[in-house]
Amino acid sequence: MLIAWPVSLVVRTTFEGGLANLQTALSDPEVVHALQMTGIVAGVAVVANLLFGVGISLLLVRYEFPGKRVLSTLIDVPLSVSPVVVGLALLLVYNSRDGWLGRPLDAAGLQVIFATPGMVMATVFVALPLVIREVVPVLEEVGDEQEQAARSLGANGVQTFWRVTLPSIKWAVVYGVVLSLARSLGEFGAVKIVSGNVVEKTQTTTLVVEQTYQNFEQGTAYAAAFLLAFASVLCIVIVSILRPKDPA
Repeated sequence: MLIAWPVSLVVRTTFEGGLANLQTALSDPEVVHALQMTGIVAGVAVVANLLFGVGISLLLVRYEFPGKRVLSTLIDVPLSVSPVVVGLALLLVYNSRDGWLGRPLDAAGLQVIFATPGMVMATVFVALPLVIREVVPVLEEVGDEQEQAARSLGANGVQTFWRVTLPSIKWAVVYGVVLSLARSLGEFGAVKIVSGNVVEKTQTTTLVVEQTYQNFEQGTAYAAAFLLAFASVLCIVIVSILRPKDPA
């Protein structure tokens, strides 16, 4: 009831007049630009989380080092901190007026806050743990015996990763990427703080949903929300279908 009912209401309201709401939304330049911006921000964030997530997962499982438990704990911080707090923290550090890093970056011609880099950073942070928490248990389960065997036969680190490690964790990586994508597509609080919500510049789809709903353009708002939900659910369904079933 908590999930299916609200989602069904969004779908029903979107298609109340047939495809009119979707056509109106997709013909609106502001909505189209927001969809494109959402795709760019989410795409870059997912790639960053994929590379960082797999690397940190290998570090946590395969190596011992001082501060390992602290690092593992810090990875879960994005799950416990409000995205609005994340956005405010980025604003304090990277704003061009008095931010610790904002002024030197601005002097070098790089704008972070109220621009795409800040939106990407905020999205990367909120989706950070999802790949790691999918990959770490699988790495622990498969162990490192096959990796050691590969190295004993002369394989270097890169060959061992591509031919042994990655095939054994590929579905965990794929599922983590899908969850990260879904989380990135729906991010609102942190992105709203760091983007400035500038129409046709730094506005993502979630911000368009808020703006159109407040402007009493409910049809457009529901249609944009439906597109976001549809993209996320579609990715999860496809992965669930393609993912091989565990043998009985």
